[in-house]
Amino acid sequence: MDIDEELYKFNVWWEKTAYKPDFIPRPKYLQVLQRYLKNRDIILITGLRRIGKTTLMKSFIASLLETVNPKHVLYVSLDSLPLEPYTIHEIVRAFRKTCRLSLDTKTYLFLDEVAYRATAHQELKNLYDHENVKIFATSSSASILQDTRGFLTGRARVLEVLPLDFDEFLAFRGLKVSRAEGYMLESHFETFMQMGGIPEYVLTDDVSYLDHLIESVIYKDIVARYGVKDVTSIKEFFRLLMERAGKQISLNKIGRVLGVSPDTTRRYLHYFTQTFLVYTIERCGKLNERLKAPKKLYAADVGLRNYITGFRDKGAVFENLVYLKIKDHRPCYVYHSGQELDFFFEDTLLEVKYEKDLEGKQKDWFNTFKAKKKIVVKTMQDYLRLKASL
Repeated sequence: MDIDEELYKFNVWWEKTAYKPDFIPRPKYLQVLQRYLKNRDIILITGLRRIGKTTLMKSFIASLLETVNPKHVLYVSLDSLPLEPYTIHEIVRAFRKTCRLSLDTKTYLFLDEVAYRATAHQELKNLYDHENVKIFATSSSASILQDTRGFLTGRARVLEVLPLDFDEFLAFRGLKVSRAEGYMLESHFETFMQMGGIPEYVLTDDVSYLDHLIESVIYKDIVARYGVKDVTSIKEFFRLLMERAGKQISLNKIGRVLGVSPDTTRRYLHYFTQTFLVYTIERCGKLNERLKAPKKLYAADVGLRNYITGFRDKGAVFENLVYLKIKDHRPCYVYHSGQELDFFFEDTLLEVKYEKDLEGKQKDWFNTFKAKKKIVVKTMQDYLRLKASL
């Protein structure tokens, strides 16, 4: 195979005078990438498969080309079959040779699905250490963050791309709501709660896309990567996880339902967290309490959850959306004497009560709990104000 030909296929801007992809921008991520452009760090862009990492990367390339020589920018998808025989180093060397670039020439490398390469950490380190490069790399597997030999320590920053938030959902649907039509906003929020934020699904309304996404993650990122033999059990396990979204999970109980061992269920849960399909949070407390107590589980996207379970238990769906909004604060949940409070982080206590009020013992505990800031999220308006409240 002619590697030059393959590189030209990926990098159409080498021959075209302008590169303007027709993508709906996601400014909050593009602004972060622009800010990170000023430092040398490798930028690891992570997140669920098909969440928009490649689109984000290409949108950023388009803006970069306004000020950078097009032949100083390389994009490749490392899960491409024709490029499989080549190391990252060999691909970059071919790029420099094709574009006649010295090692001293500042280049920008955009490496898609870098976790497909077993030696990715070491190769990225070598490029960082020995060449004048700015590297952006995406991965749909959290394995890229498990740099056991410390190759990227002090050399990398992580940007996780999440499903569309409500503002992005409105933009992708082409919706603008005036202040005089607040009731319309509430209607759109209800749709958002049901559909979630998988970009292509929001654009197309094609529910089969969610099915294909789940199948793709299970077969490509779990079954193939980890050599899982019992595909039926792994699928049923995912269904049970979606049923428990927003709740504490007992892996022992799930194991009994599936007829598998607790070790197997723990391994399965690890697979799904590695692919960004689910997230878990620990119970607040001392280390032994955090390790022994059941975790609470949240879906990466409420649309995926609703596709599996049906659009019901709106309180759990709403709590899941709130979690995604505060995820970066790394919350834990509080539990004592049968009472639970949803999130505690940075001396902030946050309880989610969708269209309900705190009552009884839970209300008393919330009021007496020692925290500098206490927030109850009950409505769409509370959800939209949440960022400003933190």
